[in-house]
Amino acid sequence: MAKKANDKEDGAEADVDAEGQEAAAEGESKGGGKKKLIIIAAAVFIVLLAAGGGGYFFLMSGKKDEAAVKKTVAFLDIREMTVNLTQGPQADRAQYLKLKVALEVTDPKVVMTLTPLLPRIEDAFQVYVRELRASDLEGSAGVYRLKEELLRRVNMAVYPSKVDAVLFKEIVVQ
Repeated sequence: MAKKANDKEDGAEADVDAEGQEAAAEGESKGGGKKKLIIIAAAVFIVLLAAGGGGYFFLMSGKKDEAAVKKTVAFLDIREMTVNLTQGPQADRAQYLKLKVALEVTDPKVVMTLTPLLPRIEDAFQVYVRELRASDLEGSAGVYRLKEELLRRVNMAVYPSKVDAVLFKEIVVQ
């Protein structure tokens, strides 16, 4: 009987050990479940934070664009110029450039300071343009170089005022 009691106790211990292992496994899975829940919550938080930051950036950049659009600009027309271009060795006839330009400034008050300087601006343009060959103006790259050089020269001529862009209204090579 003592042996039976021992067997019952061993069986009870085995049952207790099995229950303890199951409880420990459930505890680990519950703890693992909590860890998974925390990781998922953190991932959701990061995604929401990134989406909020992206939305903020998008909205703020839109407001800056609106402010840029509201800037006032003014234009100053330069009188039409017709100049003869430098002839290359192969040229059999004279070639001319007809040029009509407008200057763009961001402040309308600058137009008043540029108006008395128009002869200086026209002189800077004509001195440069007369040295060009027709081949210098070929393609969009040639016209772009002309535009950039005229902008550089006009800004040197009107310093400390500043012209933002040179706009071609008409450009013809004959």
